[in-house]
Amino acid sequence: MAKQPKRVQAFTGDRTVTHPVEEAVKLVKANAKAKFDESVEIAVNLGVDPRHADQQVRGVVSLPSGTGRDVRVAVIAKDAKAAEATAAGADIVGAEDLVERIQGGFMDFDRVIATPDMMALVGRLGKVLGPRGLMPNPRVGTVTPNVGQAVKDAKGGAIEFRTEKTGIIHAGIGKASFTDDQLLVNVKALVDALNKAKPSGAKGIYIKKISLSSTMGPGFKVDTASAGA
Repeated sequence: MAKQPKRVQAFTGDRTVTHPVEEAVKLVKANAKAKFDESVEIAVNLGVDPRHADQQVRGVVSLPSGTGRDVRVAVIAKDAKAAEATAAGADIVGAEDLVERIQGGFMDFDRVIATPDMMALVGRLGKVLGPRGLMPNPRVGTVTPNVGQAVKDAKGGAIEFRTEKTGIIHAGIGKASFTDDQLLVNVKALVDALNKAKPSGAKGIYIKKISLSSTMGPGFKVDTASAGA
């Protein structure tokens, strides 16, 4: 059997048992020992089958403590709405010109917001943005006439969540440098948003499992009730 790297051998905490969310947060922070500020990530296993339309889970939630990262926002709008987006702090703003740049391979952004009147143009980007989860969608507030507020929300800690094919949701909920309380309120905000987004077709246990980890650290199982599930 291959010997584990020293970094792995140095991990602390029991990864086989379920921990209260407060303890799991402490363990994740204690094992985040990389030379950079590791992201803290959550994985939530939902009792849904995303292949069925009435069991898909998708939405957006504003994390009270923010994400700890600078979100680059691109806005597809024109005239007064373009000016509104720029004033709100959008990193890239454009209309036909921006659509052409994206079609040409420009992807220097993390979120795309568009006004409803630009959706005919944005539709051309489905094959480019769709696979990356960046396609603007009114259900998560990225197609909106209120682009200024949407930009501020994105910059301030709003994240999108969406079930993967296996019924799992992955999301970044902060940095290892965050305090325990900052991470706890973010975890509970996301879990609360998932509860509110429970689809009508979901049967049985909805939130089945939760785990927390850092970018380079191990994952720890979380007691779902302690996280607000």
